[in-house]
Amino acid sequence: EEAYVANQRNNLANVAHEMDGLLQFNIDRMMFFRHGMQSALEQPLDIDVLRSASQRYLSQRHQEAWRVALPHRRTLPVFGVSGSVVGNNPILLKDDPLAADELMATLELGYLLNLTQHDRDFAERMQYISRSGFFTSTLPLRDESQVMTHYSQAISALWFTRQSQRNNPGRGVIWQTFPDDDPQLEEQVVTASIPLDFAGYWRGVLAMDFSVSEIKAFLVSAMQGGQEGEYQLYDSHLNLLASSAPGNVLTLLSPREQELLSRAFVHDNQGGLRLLTRYISWAKLRNFDGVLLRIHTLREGVRGNFGTITIALTLMWVLFTLMLLLSWLVIRRMVRNMSVLQTSLEWQAWHDALTRLLNRGALFEQAMAVASACQRSGRPLAVIQLDLDHFKRINDRYGHQAGDRVLSTVASTLASTVREGDLLGRVGGEEFCVVLPNTTLQDAVAVAERLRQRIQGREVFLHNNV
Repeated sequence: EEAYVANQRNNLANVAHEMDGLLQFNIDRMMFFRHGMQSALEQPLDIDVLRSASQRYLSQRHQEAWRVALPHRRTLPVFGVSGSVVGNNPILLKDDPLAADELMATLELGYLLNLTQHDRDFAERMQYISRSGFFTSTLPLRDESQVMTHYSQAISALWFTRQSQRNNPGRGVIWQTFPDDDPQLEEQVVTASIPLDFAGYWRGVLAMDFSVSEIKAFLVSAMQGGQEGEYQLYDSHLNLLASSAPGNVLTLLSPREQELLSRAFVHDNQGGLRLLTRYISWAKLRNFDGVLLRIHTLREGVRGNFGTITIALTLMWVLFTLMLLLSWLVIRRMVRNMSVLQTSLEWQAWHDALTRLLNRGALFEQAMAVASACQRSGRPLAVIQLDLDHFKRINDRYGHQAGDRVLSTVASTLASTVREGDLLGRVGGEEFCVVLPNTTLQDAVAVAERLRQRIQGREVFLHNNV
């Protein structure tokens, strides 16, 4: 009996752990996007394309519905409603002085979402809804007539309204298992949302919709390989979301069984419920406001190849041992994958994707630490700020791909020239910055001249004889 119970719980734990890993990956993505937007609000990028988008926003925001997008479709468009709509809703922010900066941060978010929307893993849609009257989404609108409907529906949804500082003082993830009908979505979804705060104010909500059909497909795949029983996913109110049962052949819980499970959920994170004709094992998910059940009936237990008690116990012991080994392999692999993912995300957060140098935020943070250390020890510190002459002419004449190649070449030249221990980063556009600890002004001038000569001596071949 103990071996049977252990086997049931072990099977459930494997599936719950794998589902938790997939959910954790997407929640981590939302947290990463929120941190990126907060960084963008704290230090807005001063580049022409974003300034132009900000000006278009300021000139269009009084229209009933408007759209702002960057050229070449490199980022998702931002849609919005008029200021009168914002002013008439008490939950929204009227005449917010940081609205333009938030719009630029939303465009930067749209760039990241546009890059990552093909790696979904359950996620059907990712969107950001601002309290200043605009939003962006990975699912495009069919036409601009849907802007008002989409925004009004989003700000009235529970996953949005429950993110106020009063309703969610911990500023954590809030789940809504049965959202309102959305014309953009063709199937049922479960929504996870987190608030975006900046300067002490709640500015908007990042939301991710998880496809219920993909969750069901995951549960069905967990049953492959001859396993018996049924996996069911419930929310915290015991509303059934997905099941591994084929078609509509579901094993529904009776009111008494729901009451017994509700009592058990209060005291433990996992357990089992032994009934007359079936055994229900359950486990709460760490990254979802709900519980995963595995239902195994008496008929399914008898139908197995047990034979005698001895054979049954032996088979259960072997299965239990194999499942432990499989669990160890799965956990080790997931920990390794999560470590690789964490390292990759950390590198992307601190480096410029084009030049592979430190980005603006990382450079400034490390430079402040170096400056403080030099000040405490009385050592000199020098800073070289450089930009590329006539870079705009290169972009205009040969295109942005040529400009990107020039930036990459210059970055590699600078990286191979500076000393170990110097800080080198791209601070925006064609501007670069070098921080030289333990360097006098005279030495810094010599370094700057050496950098200039190295850059001047490089040639960038674009095509043919150019």
